[in-house]
Amino acid sequence: MSSLGELRNLAVRRPKGGPRVKERHPDDKAAYLFLLPWLLGLVGLTIGPMIASLYLSFTEYNLFQPPVWTGLDNFAAMFGDGRFWNSFRVTVVYVLVGVPIQLALALALAMLLDKGMRGLSFYRSLFYLPSLMGGSVAIAILWRQVFGKEGLVNGVLAWFGVDGPGWIGHPDFALGTLVILNVWTFGSPMVIFLAGLRQIPEAFYEAASIDGAGRVRKFLSITLPLLTPIIFFNVVLQIIFSFQAFTQAYVVSGGTGGPADATMFYTLLLYKEAFTELDMGYASAMAWFLVLVVAAFTAGNFWLSKYWVFYDD
Repeated sequence: MSSLGELRNLAVRRPKGGPRVKERHPDDKAAYLFLLPWLLGLVGLTIGPMIASLYLSFTEYNLFQPPVWTGLDNFAAMFGDGRFWNSFRVTVVYVLVGVPIQLALALALAMLLDKGMRGLSFYRSLFYLPSLMGGSVAIAILWRQVFGKEGLVNGVLAWFGVDGPGWIGHPDFALGTLVILNVWTFGSPMVIFLAGLRQIPEAFYEAASIDGAGRVRKFLSITLPLLTPIIFFNVVLQIIFSFQAFTQAYVVSGGTGGPADATMFYTLLLYKEAFTELDMGYASAMAWFLVLVVAAFTAGNFWLSKYWVFYDD
């Protein structure tokens, strides 16, 4: 077929007296065939379970008997449960403290690596490694050894004559150890920050230098404003990830939620209600409340972004 003929087949044609009709390409079926596994996964593993959990949140269900419709009883019991509110408070503190510190550290290291030091690829991979392993069971077990009564931290303090507590077993310090673990997994936002820094034109810094601007002024007037879209992206992403934190709290606390429920994360309590108490209706109600909370935080960030996020246009 000639080139002119191919163009005709791909063009949008308008039949006489009718609307514009786009001609179907003969390869459309192949495209849908390749998309079929993803579509099946979307419906069977995401949308289907979400609809089922929404229904179960209004029922009493223990996995062994058919669900019984109870209306809003699960939500009423949830909002009147002191342990539920404690887990929510612990999780919000974990998010509001851990995410800003993590992003500040990630940005600082990204700016350091952006200087073009020798062996940049090695350091970038080294700093990214904690993000790959931070949510693993092995790292959580290691964290128990580091902050245990006879762990590495107390071993260092002993050199200075300080008898450190069992950090994980103390209600005042247990949550702090998990915040530190979250901060330690700064690699992923750091790489994103580094990519953003590479997109800032060097001419801006040269012009600022001619005007006599120092490093602090360059950072506040050039780097930070131009990096706000990347900061915003990392903030939204890390808040969502932090609300879903589970493995660290489960392994470090041994699945108990720590001393006085100091590390009873929301997801950990949800897991216990679902698979220990077998109260699937209550757990489903908790899951949907978490969805609403994360959606509220995300919507709030998007609303606030118009006041501090600056785009090139």
